[in-house]
Amino acid sequence: MIISIISIFDNLSCMKRSEINAAINTAKKMMDEYNWTLPEWGYWSKEDYKDKSEIRKYLKDHQMGWDVTDFGKDNFNSQGITLFCIRNGVQGAKDDKPYAEKLLFMQEGQEIPFHSHKVKLEDIINRGGGDLAIEFLEVDKDFRELQKEIDVLVDGQTLTIQPHKPLILKRGQSVTVERNVYHKFYAVEGTGMVMAGEVSQVNDDNKDNYFLEPVGRFSDIEEDEAAIHLLWNEI
Repeated sequence: MIISIISIFDNLSCMKRSEINAAINTAKKMMDEYNWTLPEWGYWSKEDYKDKSEIRKYLKDHQMGWDVTDFGKDNFNSQGITLFCIRNGVQGAKDDKPYAEKLLFMQEGQEIPFHSHKVKLEDIINRGGGDLAIEFLEVDKDFRELQKEIDVLVDGQTLTIQPHKPLILKRGQSVTVERNVYHKFYAVEGTGMVMAGEVSQVNDDNKDNYFLEPVGRFSDIEEDEAAIHLLWNEI
């Protein structure tokens, strides 16, 4: 089977602002449940950014803050994710931090499609909530799916996983995702919403996401109500 490897960052879908606001509020409620607190600017409104040009530039340049996407599928409840990038460097920049950290919120039924990174090495951690499932996949130089087993590191232990077989992470568990290994993840049905963490090398959502299917990484927004918080690409 030939798999086209595509990384598309154009806006292919349109989400309602009310849908984005609801997703952010759901994530904030879960953070409260697990006693997570964001940096001060994580709670700012659009008005709070006025007269703060320096921090606005820093956050946008470093892709830090809120991020809500449906990957261009127009069905956030089945394929989508809510993220918050807490800290990050800039890929290729000298004298900047070489690491990143994110929170990822997946409601039951939501899936993050298969993707990989060429630069970023990352750990995905189940920080709280239900069980987190991650599936892995490799392709050859002709973009054909490989049926070979994949070795992954789970909290210091090497496990051998069949392609497409879900690895289930309970709360507190983590897995290292190697470069060029395709992976998708989702909350296991019946276990509840998941708050995951990502600790990685510098993250670049504009240049270092490679999807197996055409996606829209960022969505156009229908402004049916006022934004409670700006997304990082709107700052």
